[in-house]
Amino acid sequence: MRDILVRARRGRVYLLVAYDFLCWVAGFVSMAAVQVAVGYSDVQNLGAATAAGVLCGLGFVVLGLPLHLHHGRAKIGSFYDAVLVAGLAAVVAALTMIVNVLLGSPMRVSVTVIGPCVTFALLLGARAAYRMMREWIEVHPPNTRARRPVVVIGAGLGGTQLIQSMVRDPECPWEPVALVDDDPAKRHRRLNGVPVMGLATDFANVAHSVGARTVIMAVPSATSELVRTFNRQAVQHGLELKVVPSTADLTNPAQLQMKDVRDIEVTDFLGRKPIETDVHEIAGYLAHQRVLVTGAGGSIGSELCRQIAQFGPERLVMLDRDESALHAVQLSIDGRALTNSDDLELVDIRDAARVHAVFQRHRPDVVFHAAALKHLPLLEGAPGEAVKTNVRGTQVVLDAARACHVVRFVNISTDKAASPCSVLGWSKRISEGLTAAAGAVADGDYLSVRFGNVLGSRGSVLTTFTAQIAQGGPVTVTDPRVTRFFMTIREAVQLVIQAGAIGGGGDVLVLDMGDPVSIADVAQQLIELSGKPVDIVYTGLRPGEKMHEEVFGPGEVDLRPRHELISHVPVPACPDDVLRDLDPDADEWVVRAGLRAAAERMLTVPQDGYDTADVGRT
Repeated sequence: MRDILVRARRGRVYLLVAYDFLCWVAGFVSMAAVQVAVGYSDVQNLGAATAAGVLCGLGFVVLGLPLHLHHGRAKIGSFYDAVLVAGLAAVVAALTMIVNVLLGSPMRVSVTVIGPCVTFALLLGARAAYRMMREWIEVHPPNTRARRPVVVIGAGLGGTQLIQSMVRDPECPWEPVALVDDDPAKRHRRLNGVPVMGLATDFANVAHSVGARTVIMAVPSATSELVRTFNRQAVQHGLELKVVPSTADLTNPAQLQMKDVRDIEVTDFLGRKPIETDVHEIAGYLAHQRVLVTGAGGSIGSELCRQIAQFGPERLVMLDRDESALHAVQLSIDGRALTNSDDLELVDIRDAARVHAVFQRHRPDVVFHAAALKHLPLLEGAPGEAVKTNVRGTQVVLDAARACHVVRFVNISTDKAASPCSVLGWSKRISEGLTAAAGAVADGDYLSVRFGNVLGSRGSVLTTFTAQIAQGGPVTVTDPRVTRFFMTIREAVQLVIQAGAIGGGGDVLVLDMGDPVSIADVAQQLIELSGKPVDIVYTGLRPGEKMHEEVFGPGEVDLRPRHELISHVPVPACPDDVLRDLDPDADEWVVRAGLRAAAERMLTVPQDGYDTADVGRT
């Protein structure tokens, strides 16, 4: 096979050399023959032109040897190939004119000028035709019948890269047949042979005119409003809309590829606010440092580990009580899962002795504390568990960090800690106060980061609704008026890491999650995406739930001194006697009352309408 390929390559070289040689002969002879035919010169001039063509052809081939012109230095028909051919042809033509003058002009000057021009047109014309044929074959491969026509929205850089990836991938299931773009200057342009046939808003009409049932939105910077608009039009016209991830989520932001195309998701409707992360600032406190993440197997913890690993820490220690989750996160980072690795620690943060032993062994410089119980309805029925993990477990981790002189400690909190009215909110508010108290006496910076619901995390409404739709419904929503703040896991973790770089001791950093989103709208959009006739049933708010979440509590002011998406809020330190007064093994109403009373002591301003007589009866 190798010998066959070598012979085929050599055959192409010989063919190209012969063609270029004949082009020179044809250029000079044709010009001289025309002059003879019209009586402008005699046959002697034709003979001189023929000799000149032969010599020029030989000279072109010989001069092309050191440039490897015919041996694949540049792809035939490429820009670089055209430059080489033009430059070499100009040199040969100039030498021909000089020699003709020195020999007393045996050949008419007009032949020495126009003959090389004809030759040049023949040389580049054939190469251009070859390139067009090659590109046509790429766009229309032999298995075209097995590929489905598709329209691409966006003729910019993203669309160009996607088209190139599609035509070069023999396994691509789609054949790009048309592009649409809102830039009128791109009308009638062709990208790899694919024409721009209209404006982006006309994609449905264009798709029907070319027989396409699928449309790909190749606009990584598209806003959520634009995605919603195009999806609505696609549904109305019976088209399948696919998208590419946002620029921040692309595997390779510099090169959009076929593998990046995916089905539209509900997260595409919820906003794509660009997050500008100061990589140098982050690398300054993570690179070459020992980093420890608690709750590393959870949704937030695992994404934290994946993103931290990109900044080159000296060691990344992943701590969790779930062995399967630790196995999965290591596999996602290293592509292997050696569960006997020193970087994995199977520990429950309630076990103070084990936590201290792990910290002493690894001596981390930076700690991200993501371990927590987070399901609001479950904790309403088990407040003692919230005390054991979210309060006492946090104190255990804080004590271990202080004993090891951790430089930076980041506690992951929740928007439910702002004006808390649930066991989850009270316990996380106390954990913010415990972190602030530790920061007041510790050597390093201790801070908390507060954000809302994370789409795609385990137990989130997105996964719940998706499962309900898959089972045929109904989808259960507490109230049609309920709104929540949402972020994608990647967005949340990016800002958590950035917050760790700019937060001061004792602060709570509140992440900007955009506008609150209607839960009913999320459910409806998921149902529309599924294409199934599923009903929505409203069940009423559960104990501890709010109609609308808040990110700032009473007296907390939105100040953003360091980053446009991160607010700095001072939180009072937790008094020393809080842990002493909280007994997780007491009756549920006693534990709930204790959590509420402790959280109230750390509110900057008393909550309006907060009736302490109701404590224990929530």
